[in-house]
Amino acid sequence: MSNITDKTAANVFYQARIKASKHNEALSSREGAADIMAIDRGRLYRIESDVAAPYPEEVRMMADLYHEPELCNYYCRKCCPLGKNIPEIRTGNLDKITLDVVRVLKDVYKTRDTLLDITEDGIIDENEKEDLKTVLENLERIAQVTQELRTWVEKNL
Repeated sequence: MSNITDKTAANVFYQARIKASKHNEALSSREGAADIMAIDRGRLYRIESDVAAPYPEEVRMMADLYHEPELCNYYCRKCCPLGKNIPEIRTGNLDKITLDVVRVLKDVYKTRDTLLDITEDGIIDENEKEDLKTVLENLERIAQVTQELRTWVEKNL
């Protein structure tokens, strides 16, 4: 095995490829992975060494090939300037994700009622702005746990 720098060893794309190589021998080398994805081996080296940022289509290929859908979330949060506010997807076990889903869903009706109360008169006054921020936070949490569940399902089914 070649010498791997600390920077490369810490790279999430490298780590995902090495993890996937336990199930697909061709992924144990950059050459094998690059051949399967039909990208230049030097390009994959630069991505795994943090010399170059991957393109979205490369991330999608790696996520599919390595069976690591969370790479897409990582890319959006860390590499794409438009996605800096995307919440991190925490991969865990289905039990924890299910509990998180149940927790956020129990507040759905309260969130719905608050939103209806705010918009009922067509005017958002100063007193309603804080309530609207709370509604938005609840909707963002729903989106996050939904994505966590979707990622778990993609990874495990």
